[in-house]
Amino acid sequence: MKRETLLCRPNPEVDFLKISEPDIASGPQRDEQTISGSVNLNKKCNFGIGTVKQFLFTKIMNKNTIIGLIIIIVGLLALVMFLKPQSTPDNGASISNPTNSGQIKAEETFFDFGTISMAAGKVSHMFKIKNSGSGITEISKIYTSCMCTSATLVRDNSRKGPFGMPGHGFIPRINESLNLNEEAIIEVVFDPAAHGPAGVGKIERLVTVEVENGSPVELAFSAFVKP
Repeated sequence: MKRETLLCRPNPEVDFLKISEPDIASGPQRDEQTISGSVNLNKKCNFGIGTVKQFLFTKIMNKNTIIGLIIIIVGLLALVMFLKPQSTPDNGASISNPTNSGQIKAEETFFDFGTISMAAGKVSHMFKIKNSGSGITEISKIYTSCMCTSATLVRDNSRKGPFGMPGHGFIPRINESLNLNEEAIIEVVFDPAAHGPAGVGKIERLVTVEVENGSPVELAFSAFVKP
């Protein structure tokens, strides 16, 4: 009769590995059986360990693949955001040469508030514009370069606005027509406290008046802000 001895089980998918040896053996026969059983055991256990290693390697590779895909997706999103057109920053654009060459012209395109105080509150200025073209001209949009600035179209007793910076609110179409030689007012309001303590010092802002079938009018102002 033979006795079965449980030796190892390398993984759940492999049956129990067994070897048989006689109940009673002695001398060279026993030694030969022992050596033969050990060799068979090593082969079977090595096979099981190799299977486990392959299983773990596959799991690790799958994990690394998922991590790699996530990194690629994040990189593509970052690239899209980088290439996306950027709106004008909140601190305003540098004003050099405002345009005033279209059918609608402004009596002045630049105004300096001088030194102003945050504690004193908002300041405003009226820019006068005029249709100097050859016919009726339509104002389509008005917007500003910073959220601290707003602009309103004033005609006789009517007002449209205030309008602010694109990206900080919806900028609707105005569709206001100016007859030949007709005038209107662009009322510009600046809030020096809008940016808090970081808003002190020299500032420059821009207001753009877009017209149909013509060049836009740019109205600029500057100020030196104190607390």
